[in-house]
Amino acid sequence: MMDAKPRRSEHEPPAGHGADLVRIYRNRFDERKRRDKELVWEVVVRHFLQRWVGSQDTVLDIGCGQGEFLNHVRCARRIGVDLNPDCAGSLSDEIEFHAADVRNLSFLPADSIDVAFTSNLLEHLPSKDDVEMLLSEARRVLRPGGHLIALGPNLRFVPGEYWDFWDHHTPITDRSLVELLVALGFEITDCHPKFLPYTTLSRLPKWRWLVRLYLALPLAWRWFGRQFLIRARRP
Repeated sequence: MMDAKPRRSEHEPPAGHGADLVRIYRNRFDERKRRDKELVWEVVVRHFLQRWVGSQDTVLDIGCGQGEFLNHVRCARRIGVDLNPDCAGSLSDEIEFHAADVRNLSFLPADSIDVAFTSNLLEHLPSKDDVEMLLSEARRVLRPGGHLIALGPNLRFVPGEYWDFWDHHTPITDRSLVELLVALGFEITDCHPKFLPYTTLSRLPKWRWLVRLYLALPLAWRWFGRQFLIRARRP
């Protein structure tokens, strides 16, 4: 097992970029919206995504945000990386946080991660080249047999709404992402073109029992799902 890392990394984000993210996300998510988002993710992690994470695993969340995934997943070691320095204050104390460019995971050695997770991040990168750079880094740090789990809005099902967020830059569908992952040497183990609704900012009720029921009914995904869920294995 690797030696413990400091909670804050020395790999600080480029000047200005982190501040831009702080302004955008403070405006986008008020306290109520943050609570709604946290509730949804608590159920999604504990009652669906946890099945793919072992108790002794080392997990990396690329673009960890406010810790919606990392704060709830159960494993031996949790590492988060995000360009937004505000994220550190929302993470559980034992989570190792690196305020850094997500495209550069050089602070992690190769073959050191069991599960790499990313959600609603890839569309925010400036270009497809940046997406490929990030996923290549994810493959490098994954151990053989390790998995990448990726969620994000699927352009096939939200062609107009996809661009309603100012920081959405790169168009991505489940099919294009699968093609890239295979080209990078991943094996696709699970692919759901429709999984979660497009955004937690919707007015749909956010009760735990209702979210859990939704997860248990894949037929409902076909009606309401607008985000893909892809799991890929490094051979």
